[in-house]
Amino acid sequence: MKYTFNSKLSNYIDGLINQKHSVGYPYLESERVLKNFDQFCLMNFPEEKSLTVEIGQHWAVVSPTESAVTFQNRMAPVRELARYIQRLGFDAYVIPMEVGPKCTRGKKKTPHIFTDRELELFFAAVDSLEINKRCTLRHLALPVIFRMLYCCGLRPHEARILETADIDLNNGKIQIRESKGHKDRLVIMPPDLLEICRNYARLLQKTCPGSKYFFPSQLEHLNPYTGIGLAKLFRTCWNSAGIDTYGGDSPRPYSFRHTFATRRLYQWMKEGKDIEAMIPYLSAYMGHERFSDTAYYIHLVPEIFPHMSQMDFSSYEKLLPEVGL
Repeated sequence: MKYTFNSKLSNYIDGLINQKHSVGYPYLESERVLKNFDQFCLMNFPEEKSLTVEIGQHWAVVSPTESAVTFQNRMAPVRELARYIQRLGFDAYVIPMEVGPKCTRGKKKTPHIFTDRELELFFAAVDSLEINKRCTLRHLALPVIFRMLYCCGLRPHEARILETADIDLNNGKIQIRESKGHKDRLVIMPPDLLEICRNYARLLQKTCPGSKYFFPSQLEHLNPYTGIGLAKLFRTCWNSAGIDTYGGDSPRPYSFRHTFATRRLYQWMKEGKDIEAMIPYLSAYMGHERFSDTAYYIHLVPEIFPHMSQMDFSSYEKLLPEVGL
């Protein structure tokens, strides 16, 4: 454990963090927030042994310089602490999701959704990468990391920083640790991607034994790819593929996530599945904070949108916990 907690709630905080660590989650950023919360309780409620309504409401006061994103990130671990205390059989106040400013977004551009032809040309270019003398793993790693983005709908940064220990090559499970909104989740790989990862892991072990990261960018430093670095490599491969025209926003690594979501919805539609019932599963798999983030993709599938455009996905928001084991 990184911090020492001193408030009357310290035993609960220690218990929650130990629980997270016991199942393999580092919980680093959330632990930092809980340390601030512990100091807040020690200063303002030094004798309070329960997470009361008064504590929750005072913690949920927005400071003048606090953004909506910072505020919501500050609330999430404390909500999880309250739920942990409740699971132990004690009363605890869970700060409502409706409290505080909401994260507003500007007008979205229409995201790029890869066509079959674009995917074929792009992966042909990635698979043809030559060995780079400075980054001798690049031609091995990039075909895998881009396929992982496409097949699992990961956010690019989630794939970039994957540690070797995060991937279970026996069962095909990927642990995504503390991604957006301090959430942890498990992602199951499709069988063909799992086999690709197994082959890559064997090469990685030979080339870079004991590598902490599954996709190290350089043998000399063994660091993961940076966001800028991966974006540049994507653009290099895209240009090599000879794709001159495209629809929607400019293609980028995140476009694989958009493509994954829309293709999954379209596949379910073709299979005759209830899209409304499947949205929560897709939302959990992709690690969305709100079901409305997942439902956004419905309007990108013309065959589905006319039938689903009147749905109110805000009613689903409380069905999944903010942080899952």
